[in-house]
Amino acid sequence: MRYSILIMFVTLLVIDASNAETWRGLEVAPENRCSPFDRKSQYPYPQSVEDEIVRSMGGKVYGPYTGRYFKTDSETDIEHIVSVSEGHDSGLCKATPEVRIAFATDPLNLTLAAPNVNRCGAGGKCGYDGGEWLPERNKCWFSHSVVAVRKKYGLTIDRAEATSLEEVMSNCSSFEMVYEDTHAEQMDLAGSGASNPLERYDTNNNGKITCAEARSHGITPVKRSHPAYEFMYDRDGDGIVCE
Repeated sequence: MRYSILIMFVTLLVIDASNAETWRGLEVAPENRCSPFDRKSQYPYPQSVEDEIVRSMGGKVYGPYTGRYFKTDSETDIEHIVSVSEGHDSGLCKATPEVRIAFATDPLNLTLAAPNVNRCGAGGKCGYDGGEWLPERNKCWFSHSVVAVRKKYGLTIDRAEATSLEEVMSNCSSFEMVYEDTHAEQMDLAGSGASNPLERYDTNNNGKITCAEARSHGITPVKRSHPAYEFMYDRDGDGIVCE
């Protein structure tokens, strides 16, 4: 099977007149950090994009990488399908500030993920590309999204990622996001402990939830809609704790 996929991958590689190797319309080239990278200053995005992501999924707070539903978006991270560091090293290092911000805020490149899935750690995505990390669920949607984002912004793709994504895409019958059934949704929410936030988040059992405790559980920033909020101190009264 792997041999036949390799043959298919090779046939999809094209050498154009300028000797540039391409795959599915993308130039195949090694990653190159042609200018310094700073996530916060070069690729900013507002927290409000999280609400846009939820709207795009019909109001569901859903993590497509694991098929998990969440009570609120305070329990999730904003996830860039093609990470900003990966985008930077694939061509955005030469882009204007406007293009970089467009990339960082583009709904095509945004989804939700639990903090342990999005961040660095055992099994976390951690800015890896599709040659280094693939999701547990929705591999077809993820792979297709990576290609679409890279095409839109004229980004290159390295050979290892192209090979990995081809193994996935060559066996896909659809590239749509798959939502787990509603029974699984209700079971997941029922097990989230959302109805008893002190039991879930109050590590030292003092009847309050601190920012340190919230961060250790990966729920920061905590919005007013989150069940933990009422047990926390919102110093400035803006409805968000531990920004």
